Amino acid sequence: MSFWNRYASLVSHRRSWLLLVALFLLAGALIGGIGKNDAAGQAPRSVPDSAQSARITEILKQFPDADRSVAIAVVTRTDDAPLTEADLTAARAVVERATRAAGGTPDPAVPLQTAPGGQAAIGQVPVSGALDGSALTEHITEVREAARRDLPADLTVEITGGPAFAGDIADAFAGADVTLLAVTAIVVAALLILTYRSPVLWLIPLVIIGLADRVVVSVGTGLSQLTGLSFDGSTSGITSVLVFGAGTNYALLLISRYRDELHRTPDHRRALWHAVRRAGPAILASNLTVVLALLVLLLASVPSTRSLGLFAATGLLVALLFVLLGLPAALALCGRNVFWPYVPRPDDRDRVEEGIWHRVATRVVAKPVPIAAATLALLSVCTLGLFTVDVGLSQTEQFRTRTESVSGFDTLAQYFPSGAADPTQVVARTSAAPAVGELLAGTPGVVRAAATGTSESGWSRWTVLISGAPGSHDAFDTVQALRDRVGAVPGADALVGGNDARALDSSDAAARDRMVIIPLILLVVCVVLLGLLRAVPAALLLVAVTVLGALAALGLGSWVSVHLFGFPAMDTAVPLFAFLFLVALGVDYTIFLVTRAREETPEYGTRHGMVRAVSSTGAVITSAGLVLAAVFCVLGVLPLITLTQLGIVVGIGILLDTFVVRTVVIPALFALIGSRVWWPSPLAAESTGKEAAHDDSVAVSG
Repeated sequence: MSFWNRYASLVSHRRSWLLLVALFLLAGALIGGIGKNDAAGQAPRSVPDSAQSARITEILKQFPDADRSVAIAVVTRTDDAPLTEADLTAARAVVERATRAAGGTPDPAVPLQTAPGGQAAIGQVPVSGALDGSALTEHITEVREAARRDLPADLTVEITGGPAFAGDIADAFAGADVTLLAVTAIVVAALLILTYRSPVLWLIPLVIIGLADRVVVSVGTGLSQLTGLSFDGSTSGITSVLVFGAGTNYALLLISRYRDELHRTPDHRRALWHAVRRAGPAILASNLTVVLALLVLLLASVPSTRSLGLFAATGLLVALLFVLLGLPAALALCGRNVFWPYVPRPDDRDRVEEGIWHRVATRVVAKPVPIAAATLALLSVCTLGLFTVDVGLSQTEQFRTRTESVSGFDTLAQYFPSGAADPTQVVARTSAAPAVGELLAGTPGVVRAAATGTSESGWSRWTVLISGAPGSHDAFDTVQALRDRVGAVPGADALVGGNDARALDSSDAAARDRMVIIPLILLVVCVVLLGLLRAVPAALLLVAVTVLGALAALGLGSWVSVHLFGFPAMDTAVPLFAFLFLVALGVDYTIFLVTRAREETPEYGTRHGMVRAVSSTGAVITSAGLVLAAVFCVLGVLPLITLTQLGIVVGIGILLDTFVVRTVVIPALFALIGSRVWWPSPLAAESTGKEAAHDDSVAVSG
């Protein structure tokens, strides 16, 4: 007896309910034993450890004030008039209150800086440099509340700067896991109810997948403790979306096949046996394809990308386990009446040869050349959107909603050099300090460079104020110029860091990862398809079409994101993540479709076998695509542009894949190529005769 026969017998047996008990006990042990994910409120780590901005962070820890970071208090009048002496006195009091709230002692020797026109004043507020995540958010909130206490009605104060930006980003992830879980569950429940039109059936996959998602959080937390990779808010949110989306897709495929078998078999357990025996291999193949593609991310240089690869792959394996073991056991326990009020009964109808998807597929294969040409041209036009947008968001462009760190920066930039909110840091060996200091002051784009101390380990530090806005091209050019100039000083070992340098390093690392990771993902997908189909033309064709669909989605999604939603640019992380999800998840539907076509081909031939495959899988692929697209769009509930853009691009891509690629392009190309698409598989020869016989049969009946 084969593995799949034994598996089908196990999950459809009368005692299969024991599998449910075992899964629930396992889930309870993992959730209770490991606990919650404390890193869920943290922002992603987007800079490699080898980058200058990361290396300088370690050196800065050697300075006496390493435990402090600096926020900026910006004080202005509500009427935009110049500040009076009384206003400046109130501004000093603001900085003192904020400093005390931050746990520091006000230093009268550090004066306020007043704008040239006198309309604004800024002061430094030292805050703890050891805080991050929700603790930093709470700390910045306390500082802001203290700054506003007893503030005159005609004055406004805003707290901005590096720690404030970090606190607001962490706040964007506060409660993200709960919000995403709730909204995702509601969306999936609504779509399952619409799909099955049953008051009972939708609960079974939702409970199974929801439990799997909670187990994934615990397993991810345990893995983060073992590996040192951060299970941050972005990673946990995307992982949760993948678990719900892919898990629901697997459930839809299995339940759809089960319902088909119930129309053929009076014994619901025997019907379930046939369903899981047929659907199981396709579900496993699609899951392992996505998992292997995700594991390629472990080769990335960006830490958050590596984290996503490990945790998302783990999440999908957990989802596979729960769907293949828990869902059939639950269906076996409930019987066919779980479909009430539309309970499937045995009959002699061949439902494959009817319905809207049968009509669509029949018309597509009847005229494959014009249909393939038109749809491929449409997808090609969509890719042009890639050339209409910029890639890279500045620090102030990360949020969809208005935050105080951003508004405070805008106020500061109106009256002071843009870099005043977040100065660049430079360190060099003290022995080379005179030469380095001279070069810093003469670098284009530098407004001011001030020496700010030395360490006992022989390092000197400068705070450099640059004119470019944070995260802008001008700021990046200045940072690169600083690195080129001070890096050439012999024996200086100079490093340039700060948030602008960090953003530049992040952008460079993301570009490197795209060049390395994307080809490897395509190689993995191609190898999996070759192994599954054992047909070279089919595998290469499917990879090419999937890539075109992904590029079309990136182009159209980028255009929509920038020109319709008004976002300033695409974030650097979106192209890689979107391409990965679109290719890997798109191959999911390809596997569902083409494995069914391969199953039908020996009896009906390539062309009509594909028609039957589209007819039988069209409804489930449509339902699965709508669920997955909707689940990814749920990422838009978080106030970060990056995740919103990812939801837009992947959502559009999945819809294109569902309604264009899977139901039109692939059938048309398979009909155009014919049985040669299965070479060197024996199907290439067998299906030729079946195709001719079927065509003769159609001609006679006509």
